[in-house]
Amino acid sequence: MTAKEHENDLEMANSDEEQDSTDSNPTTRRSFLKKAVAITGGAIAASTALGAQAASRTASHAGHGAHMHQGNKYGSMMFMKNHKMKPGNIINPPGSPADHEVNYKEFDIEINIFKHEILPGVKIHMFAFNGQVPGPEFHVTEGDWIKVNFTNKTEEMHTIHWHGITLPYTMDGVPMVTQDPVHPGDTFVYRFQAKPSGTRWYHCHWGTPLHASHAMHGAFIVHRKNEPLKKRFPYARDYTLVLEAWDINFAREEMNGLLEGMKEVNLLMRQGKLDPITHGFFRDYKEFLEAVKTGKYIPPYIQSRSSGVPVNFNFFGINGKSYPATKRIGIKQGEWIRVRMINAGGASHHMHLHGHDFWWVAQDGNDLPEPRRLNTVHVEPGATYDVMVYGDNPGFWTWHDHNTLQARNNGIYPGGMLTVLAYEDFTPTYVPSVSVDQ
Repeated sequence: MTAKEHENDLEMANSDEEQDSTDSNPTTRRSFLKKAVAITGGAIAASTALGAQAASRTASHAGHGAHMHQGNKYGSMMFMKNHKMKPGNIINPPGSPADHEVNYKEFDIEINIFKHEILPGVKIHMFAFNGQVPGPEFHVTEGDWIKVNFTNKTEEMHTIHWHGITLPYTMDGVPMVTQDPVHPGDTFVYRFQAKPSGTRWYHCHWGTPLHASHAMHGAFIVHRKNEPLKKRFPYARDYTLVLEAWDINFAREEMNGLLEGMKEVNLLMRQGKLDPITHGFFRDYKEFLEAVKTGKYIPPYIQSRSSGVPVNFNFFGINGKSYPATKRIGIKQGEWIRVRMINAGGASHHMHLHGHDFWWVAQDGNDLPEPRRLNTVHVEPGATYDVMVYGDNPGFWTWHDHNTLQARNNGIYPGGMLTVLAYEDFTPTYVPSVSVDQ
């Protein structure tokens, strides 16, 4: 699909108009990227060069697109003279055991552009792991060795950051700090041990405001072999709620600009003609400072180079859907359930449960010294909060963001970050229905 086709398709369903004000503004991200071939002094933040690879740690790592460096160092190919991007590399960074040294649990993840329906009538293209929002939910046991083959099937750059996992730094997924971003058509192999236990998650760390929020994120649950919390809270069911905030206008404009500019950027890289400074990459801060002082480089924040669209979240969701498309949480009388909340977006949420108190037992994957009894918990961006609910009040109970501006769909209440705790084993005296406009 071409960038223009994406632009025509990337919109709310049933919308008749889409304004594109960026083409007339010479300082926008899109117009800047259009000139990528001719620019030699501006920053192109849409991508980086292919990550150069060190010699394999063992023979099982050899022959998969690894690149030798002076002194066998592992660093960026961006600073190698006349480097070229050739898709199809399998990148095996150093730092973890080889395949024959430990028993890996192996997973395959790919990233593509996926047309996702938030609500009936509202569809938006998003970056998505394995064609789903949120991405696949991992359930592993503490101490397991994990191998993830991450393949980039888009024209943009990506990484995976394993949020809250303690791992070798070469596996942390931070572009130009621990690895080069994964180029179109390439596969990066993450190897690490699942630790510590708890509610963790993963997300892209390249172009994070767009990529991670829209919607490259997913749950990574590390279970204990003997869960001590079950002694006090003998839960039978375990739910994960990934909390999300989307600005579909921002996502559309940013993604269109990236896709359009990346075609020319990728061409330059394939031809070995993309200069690091043109691309906004420097060996260190001193080199960056010198380039700015001499006028060789104009920082993008001075140019105000962006789509020009402010981020104003207009849809909020749980596990990829906004109310009333959100899935209910089931419970039975006399049952304990565990609910893991992961804030994968850029807004704070105040998750309130009607008709019950719950026990807040863990934060950021780590058990609290003493559980706290609450009915509202503040879930901050990037954080995870675990609560236990006991089924002692049969009914249908709303569970929602008590910042009710975020319990709306494009400004219409009720909607957004709202679901229902539904008892499965009682006969209601009032039968719930669905309201979408109050």
